[in-house]
Amino acid sequence: MNNINPLYTQYTNLLQKAADINYAAAVLGWDQEVYMPPKGAEFRGRQLATLASQAHEMLTSDAYGNLLNELSKLEGLTDSEKSNVRLSLEDYEKNKKLSPEFVEELSRQQSECFNAWIDARKKNDYSIFAPSLAKMIALKRKQAELYGYKAHPYDTLLDDYEKGATVAMLDPVFAGIKEQLPVLLAKIKAAPQVSNDCFHQNFPKQQQWDFGIEVLKRMGFDFEAGRQDYSEHPFTTSFSPADVRITTRVDEDNYASMLWSCIHEGGHGLYEQGLPGEQYGLPLGSAVSLGIHESQSRLWENCIGRGRDFWTCFYPKLQKYFPQQLRTVSLDTFYKACNRVEPSLIRTEADEVTYHFHVMIRYEIEKALIEGSLDIKDIPGKWNELYDKYLGIKPKDDKTGVLQDVHWSHGSFGYFPTYTLGSFYAAQFFHQAQKDVDGLQAQIVNGELAPLLHWLREKIHRHGRMYNSEELCEQVTGQKLDASYFMRYILDKYSGIYGIS
Repeated sequence: MNNINPLYTQYTNLLQKAADINYAAAVLGWDQEVYMPPKGAEFRGRQLATLASQAHEMLTSDAYGNLLNELSKLEGLTDSEKSNVRLSLEDYEKNKKLSPEFVEELSRQQSECFNAWIDARKKNDYSIFAPSLAKMIALKRKQAELYGYKAHPYDTLLDDYEKGATVAMLDPVFAGIKEQLPVLLAKIKAAPQVSNDCFHQNFPKQQQWDFGIEVLKRMGFDFEAGRQDYSEHPFTTSFSPADVRITTRVDEDNYASMLWSCIHEGGHGLYEQGLPGEQYGLPLGSAVSLGIHESQSRLWENCIGRGRDFWTCFYPKLQKYFPQQLRTVSLDTFYKACNRVEPSLIRTEADEVTYHFHVMIRYEIEKALIEGSLDIKDIPGKWNELYDKYLGIKPKDDKTGVLQDVHWSHGSFGYFPTYTLGSFYAAQFFHQAQKDVDGLQAQIVNGELAPLLHWLREKIHRHGRMYNSEELCEQVTGQKLDASYFMRYILDKYSGIYGIS
């Protein structure tokens, strides 16, 4: 990094101080979801709101805006420095539209809403969550108005997670899912179902945890620069590439719950650990988008973790952890169990085929909530109606229905579509990795995952926000995002598992 120019040094110092505040808030947020006692909620909300407001004020001050404008006209900056300044100016102009008072109010509501969600889940009662959610949605509508939009208020919230994404872009994506995936799902339903009984036994918590740690280490997750803990809803957060936290949850009667959460969050964690530390606090030290972030977790969870090659190495190890449960279960039976397709209620535990219906349902509800065509009190009914429509099942209660995800309690409206985009990017990236990395399949069979991680580091992680999602995809694969890679991947995989054409 060039530290000679005093203006750029001033800019770097300011952004890194703001990052210090934001990451300090992130530590408090992580603690809130992992260790904080219930009575700490009110004061924690205050603390988070104060820090959010301070960081926002720093990054929306007139002095900072003037500094960015000066830097944008300056000669002699490197390409990386120019990219940082350009992206910071874009962020500044967007952040400037939100007042410090609004940011503080939104942060307070996030804490209140999260704790209401936790309480509602414990009591399995949506009505406990509804009042806080109503306040949150009102604030997100106000945020959309403050940002400004051309076509749909939801567009500007989408942009927070996937730059450039709009309703006009996503509607055709989900139209394609409605057209193609039901055909595959119908063929699978007509074929003999594969058994996943091997997952539904008693798997002691500690052994689950120990195997998860072993897998994470083999994936390349650095436990000297990160850790794993338990939480109500698995998530990943980062305070720097040298301190990345992932969480998981354990169901002793369903091993799939911990297994996929662990590998999925591990993928997110590897991305965060691979970002350039020398760009700490700057745009090039941040992830491209939530869609690209999700591509990393879905690539590890699905393309690798649900693949036969991976289990050729790891299944004998798993059998040693659970000899009584898996001694008589063959590799073929276990592999098919990992990929059983069946409409289910819980998004995080859904198979690769039906998963995107879960995302589509949330996308349709979010759009309606932000545009005002769906009332808060009607969300559970709409949720149940769409599950029946797309998957032919209905939630038995609020906890397995409308209360299952943490996202709305955080105000993360516009986040869910990135899960589907991430799956599409993952399939395209993995296809390219198989072409670029000599002997990749054999390496995975032998449990050698470092070459794949090295490829991801070089092609994706090290760039930070140098490119947007579409540019990065083109840089890595030679073409823009193409959903046909995902469809080919999923058709090839499941035709073999279910013996269908």
